[in-house]
Amino acid sequence: MSPVSPFTSLARWLPRRLHLLLPLLVAFLIFNALVRLGLLAFNGQWSLALPWKLLPILGIGALFDLGVATFFLAPLGWLLLAWPSRRLRGARWLLLALLLPLCVVMVFVGASEFTFWNEFASRFNFIAVDYLVYTSEVLGNLRESYDMPLLLSGVGVAALAVWALLARRLGKGSLAWAECRAGWRRRAAAALLLAAAPVLACVGLDARYKEFSTDAQANELAGNGYFDFWHAFWHNQIDYGRFYATLPATRAAAGLALALGSPDASRPFDREVFHAGPQKRLNVVLVSVESLSASFLGSFGNGKGLTPNLDRLAQEGLLFTRLYATGTRTVRGLEALSLSVPPTPGHSIVKRPDNAQLFTVGEVFRSKGYEPLYIYGGYGYFDNMNAFFGGNGYTVVDRTALKAQDIHFENIWGVADEDLFTLALRELDQRAAAGRPFFAHVMTTSNHRPFTYPEGRIDIPSKSGREGGVKYTDWAIGDFIARARRKAWFDDTVFVIVADHTHNGRGRQELPPASYHIPMVIYAPKHVAPGRVDSIASQIDVAPTILGLLNFSYHSRFFGQDILREGQRHQRALLANYQTVGYYGSGRVVELKPGARSRVVDADTGLEAPDDGLSRQLHEEAIAYYQVAADAYGKGQLRADAAPLP
Repeated sequence: MSPVSPFTSLARWLPRRLHLLLPLLVAFLIFNALVRLGLLAFNGQWSLALPWKLLPILGIGALFDLGVATFFLAPLGWLLLAWPSRRLRGARWLLLALLLPLCVVMVFVGASEFTFWNEFASRFNFIAVDYLVYTSEVLGNLRESYDMPLLLSGVGVAALAVWALLARRLGKGSLAWAECRAGWRRRAAAALLLAAAPVLACVGLDARYKEFSTDAQANELAGNGYFDFWHAFWHNQIDYGRFYATLPATRAAAGLALALGSPDASRPFDREVFHAGPQKRLNVVLVSVESLSASFLGSFGNGKGLTPNLDRLAQEGLLFTRLYATGTRTVRGLEALSLSVPPTPGHSIVKRPDNAQLFTVGEVFRSKGYEPLYIYGGYGYFDNMNAFFGGNGYTVVDRTALKAQDIHFENIWGVADEDLFTLALRELDQRAAAGRPFFAHVMTTSNHRPFTYPEGRIDIPSKSGREGGVKYTDWAIGDFIARARRKAWFDDTVFVIVADHTHNGRGRQELPPASYHIPMVIYAPKHVAPGRVDSIASQIDVAPTILGLLNFSYHSRFFGQDILREGQRHQRALLANYQTVGYYGSGRVVELKPGARSRVVDADTGLEAPDDGLSRQLHEEAIAYYQVAADAYGKGQLRADAAPLP
């Protein structure tokens, strides 16, 4: 006689009507496996379909699916246990009624994962959590980007199909043998077991389980949208010192002092920047361009002719060829460009509480008699922009400053870039007429899904895709420079054009430098000679570089460096996604992750780098940057009014 397995014994012990949950569990597991396969096909990385890669993806994914399923099945199980045997027909109809919205949710989440993956090549993460806050913009973006009636109809049809299959499985015959003859003690024990299952899933499941591979896309596929969403929700603020690799505080500070060339290791970011000679009181217009990857520009080898104006400015100005974004979202770019700090884990500082009165590039300009402005074509409440820039001394000008007759086109994210630049010119003219020098940070929006813009500007129809968004933004920038050239203040103005992030952060490894590569052009024909700068640098270096061009001396609390000076000897870039922060230099990338985990990989292949002196040096430098930055922000040392060093 063959031995009875524990699972068989458990199945026999459970009240028989709980067996009705089995087809629901199987349906949930199969559906989510199909979603994984669909995302794999959508991703187009067919090497992941090889059996030794696909089986772990499906197996680990099934573990997460099983844990998530317990949260749905437990309430249904309690209902079945409590339902009186003499009214089983009513139980069947109630169960079928409850299954319909559950099927709709399951199919809707599956469809949502495809739209999210299309944009971010990731399961749900911090961005998905943020989108719950900005429902108007997100729903508007979906309406303008997708055929929503068709999409929702497809969700409805698929949900009904799944429900019909389950309804057939839960037909009258299935309840005939489901009469509950178990006593109340057995039912109570089963109810406790159902309650314990989600608790065990919550305690036992760990996001690190899906990190089985060096291929970031394989790891994402092994995840589960429900689990990843709630994990991001509960971990949107991450204490670096508690969860990441650290060094003794004095050693970390000394390492950062060496990297920054700071004379004082006690607070290395708090230092004096001195430039000999007279200061150049030039206006500065910093244009941060939505999702502008370096790969779109002809200057970086693109042959599609999408950026003729930017390519011309790159030839006539100073082109930085190896600049890297700190993150994959606009708020990360705004953080780096304004604060010059590493992208510490969790939310960008732009979205954190107590982020006013910080030391920003605007603060340096204000100390020199300039008026710092932040000009945005959308509504600045989005992503906390108004609160952040307004709380840090900028004059904020957003969509509300435009009248209807001033707008040629707008979508859910804001007005077309040409109207944004018209607004910027109006504001700059007012400051120039008053005799006040200005520093203006202008943030574009048109190169964002749904990629809509006024017709007739370029040879790609509106809403044709990202290439149209890129080409229209390029046209708007060219038009802006042409109009600015006619202004009296043009000759005394430095234009800095840089991306906020790239259009695609995906890659085989967690932080592929190529997917963070952005362009930057500094254009001031009367003051900046044409040229190329090939040093590896980061977005956090943009502010110190601008101030260096103007020969400003100032007290600094920046972690960035002047690319044209210190950046020549110390080349590195800081990168981050949602929980992994990194450090790129010398052909290697240091990845720092929660749980004090870290590794050093080859920047091109993603393979583990040798554990040699170079890897250890880069590892310590990476920890020094992030540990000191997180500690300084937590202690208020990055505030503009922070007490100076004794």
